[in-house]
Amino acid sequence: MSGVHKNPTISFRISDYERREIEARIKASGMMKKTFFTRCCIYGRICVVGKKETVYMLVQTIEKMQADIHKIYDEIIEIGQIKEKESPVDGEGYTDIEELQHDYLAMIKAVVDMLDGAKYLWQK
Repeated sequence: MSGVHKNPTISFRISDYERREIEARIKASGMMKKTFFTRCCIYGRICVVGKKETVYMLVQTIEKMQADIHKIYDEIIEIGQIKEKESPVDGEGYTDIEELQHDYLAMIKAVVDMLDGAKYLWQK
């Protein structure tokens, strides 16, 4: 049957800032959205360890963010504004420093949470 789904859909409304934080956490986890949301709802704590691809992606993201921050600083000093930068969360380009700030903060929180979860597992 067309248009009929076997499993029910869960949906909710969130602010743009909350969406970007969630997107950052999904990206940092290396999971598909469905898996991420399901595990968050069921287990309450997400931790991805042991996959070198995931850790490598986190390192690359942080390195790119660091390089972008240096470029942003130079651009503000030289021309008083920033050129378009790619968001670490959704890959969209932003010229608004506040939009980038929210996305950078969301990604850093997601990485710290992932690493904190790994620390928790290593202590057991």
